[in-house]
Amino acid sequence: MSFVTSTSVSSATGAPAINRPNVVAVGTIVWLGSEVMFFAGLFAIYFTLRSTSPGLWASMTDHLNVPWSTGNTIILVLSSVTCQFGVFAAERLQPRRTGPIWNVAKWGMVEWYTLTYVMGAVFVCGQIVEYANLVAEGITVSTNAYSSAFFIATGFHALHVTGGLFAFIFVMGRAFAVRRFGHKEATSAIVVSYYWHFVDVVWIGLYLVIYVLK
Repeated sequence: MSFVTSTSVSSATGAPAINRPNVVAVGTIVWLGSEVMFFAGLFAIYFTLRSTSPGLWASMTDHLNVPWSTGNTIILVLSSVTCQFGVFAAERLQPRRTGPIWNVAKWGMVEWYTLTYVMGAVFVCGQIVEYANLVAEGITVSTNAYSSAFFIATGFHALHVTGGLFAFIFVMGRAFAVRRFGHKEATSAIVVSYYWHFVDVVWIGLYLVIYVLK
């Protein structure tokens, strides 16, 4: 979907017609820009802790389960791939599969978004398991400055992922509700993909800062 304003010739009047950017898509991008600033503040907290309390940083990172988080990260990143295949199906106005379920080449938006939803739900469950393990070790949001930053940053991200899961439910439900899957429904599906790719990119940054940067 292009956001560049262009002109074309109207077949009815012969006058140039302006193809304006989609308002919903542009509004979503602007809103995601504000979300970037929010997460930038969370990253700033981490870098401040690392520079002012290196001993605390080193001791607390030893409690993190890096292999578990790496697997969870791979699942979320792959969900962006399946989400994009759902976008391709929406762009060709194919809401559902046109062949057997095992033939992924015939999948529509609903099938790809369902798989994306499952992978996103697995990621959130993985985060909950990690929280439970940390709490079992006596590390909570109020233990120290590092644990507070960890739970706040990853917790807010998990909430954003959960919001994306609800958005997928809405888009898939809408595809079943309408008689004809048109450009309006496709636009909604594409806008949700913007949000999902955003939360994936944010998590990659959080993963690198929290689990990789020692």
